[in-house]
Amino acid sequence: MEPERECRVLSIQSHVVRGYVGNKAATFPLQVLGFEVDTVNSVQFSNHTGYAHWKGQVLNSDELHELYEGLKLNKVNQYDYVLTGYTRDTSFLVMVVDIVQELKQQNSNLVYVCDPVMGDKWNGEGSMYVPKDLLPVYRDKVVPVADIITPNQFEAELLTGRKIYTEKDALEVMDMLHAMGPETVVITSSDLQAPLGNDYLIALGSYRKTNADGTKITQRIRVESPKVDAVFVGTGDLFAAMLLAWTHKHPNNLKVACEKTVSAMQHVLQRTIKSAKAQAGEGNKPNSANLELRMVQSKKDIENPEIIVKATVL
Repeated sequence: MEPERECRVLSIQSHVVRGYVGNKAATFPLQVLGFEVDTVNSVQFSNHTGYAHWKGQVLNSDELHELYEGLKLNKVNQYDYVLTGYTRDTSFLVMVVDIVQELKQQNSNLVYVCDPVMGDKWNGEGSMYVPKDLLPVYRDKVVPVADIITPNQFEAELLTGRKIYTEKDALEVMDMLHAMGPETVVITSSDLQAPLGNDYLIALGSYRKTNADGTKITQRIRVESPKVDAVFVGTGDLFAAMLLAWTHKHPNNLKVACEKTVSAMQHVLQRTIKSAKAQAGEGNKPNSANLELRMVQSKKDIENPEIIVKATVL
C-alpha cells in the first residue's frame, strides 16, 4: 500500500528514550504505511512527563534553525508533508511557521498537518497545559498555514473564541476554522452526547475544498468510538500521523480516512489496555509504564485496519 512515489514527511515533535509519544508515536506508523520520515526531535526526554520522574534536553529555536539550514545546504529540504504536535515555546513555534512557509515555496502542494496541542477538558472544565502566549501564535500564525488540523474540542474553542455545546455549534466552529485556512478539520474528541450513548466518544470531521472553477465541496462526518477507561499518552500524536497517511491514500474521502484512523486507534488502545492490565496484575491500577502504547505489536492493525468504527455523514 505504499505511496506511488516516495512521499516524505518532516515531523517536528518530541522524542522519548522509552515509550511512545511525539515522534516515537508518529514515525513507526508512517513508515509502516510507506512514508519516508525525517524527524526533528524538539525535546529528548527519558520518558513522557506523566511518569513520576523525567530527565532530558529541549531543542531551542536557533538549534531547530541550524538543523534546517543543514538540510537546505545539501538541497534535501524537499517535503510532501510537515507534521507537528506538542510545543511549549513560542519562538520555536514561530520558527516552525517560517520553515513551513519556506517549504511551501519549494513545493506548493506541501500539506502541513498540525495538532495544535494546548490543553484539554477534565470533568467539563478546560485548562491549558502550555503557556498562554502560545494561543495567539497558533491562532494568528500556525493555523493560517496549516492544511489539516486536529484540535480537541477545548482547543477548537480556544482557537475560535467560541464555546461548543451542541453538534451544530461544533460544525459552525469547524467552519470558522476553515475560514482561518485549513481545508480539513478534525475535532478529535468532544464532550458532546453520542447518539450511541454515554460509553462513546464523538469526533467530528469537516473537509472543505474550493475547486479550480470556484465550486466548493464540503464533507462532514461524525465518528463515535467506544470509550476506553484509561489515561493514555501519545494517542493524539498517533492519531495525527495516521490521519496524515489515510488522507493521503484517500484524498477526497474524509469518511474513509477517519474510519481507518479511528479503527486503527481502537485496535491499538484495546491491545494496550488488555496488556497493561495483565502486566499490572489482578486488582492493580496500571501505571504509566504499563500503559505505553503497544505500537510494534499493532503493526498489522496499523498497516491494514479492520474497520470497527464507522463514520456517519452529516
